[in-house]
Amino acid sequence: MREQRVMLKTPRLTFVMWDEGDGTLVQQLHSTMATTRYLSGNVPWSLQKAEERLRGWFEEQARDGTTKYKLLAEDGRFVGRAGISKFRNEQFELGYSLREEAWGRGLATEAASALADWFFERKFASGFIAFTHPENIASQRVLRKIGMRERAPILIDGVLDTVFGLTADMRPAKL
Repeated sequence: MREQRVMLKTPRLTFVMWDEGDGTLVQQLHSTMATTRYLSGNVPWSLQKAEERLRGWFEEQARDGTTKYKLLAEDGRFVGRAGISKFRNEQFELGYSLREEAWGRGLATEAASALADWFFERKFASGFIAFTHPENIASQRVLRKIGMRERAPILIDGVLDTVFGLTADMRPAKL
């Protein structure tokens, strides 16, 4: 097995760069209505779509030094994806998606908080956004927990999504 390129670690998660053959993992992550109901298109992903997205993540990493990364649990199991990348080639955007069996354990908050710290420590930009489907209350809760504040909504694929913003000076103090 090839050694994985670790980008970031938290107590329960390791963020690693994808491998060329990871399209099936991405497709499995987005293979159910539950895991895609709040994503653009609102349908499970085909392997072709997953591989296209994976190629995009490789391009983003090469161009911007950041993208959506593969998330592994402490035992090495694939649990999802999370990262910060450019949205519409303009501003940076936080995004994450976890496998259903990883829901409800605080992993999204752990990932989002660590990514915010990582982003600001490396001075990619003065801030970033995240957006959620208006019905995705769990994701909105995660964004608020890490200090993000609601901004003007944005129309994406016919849905008026809720947009949140975060700058370094908005980060809550560490305990």
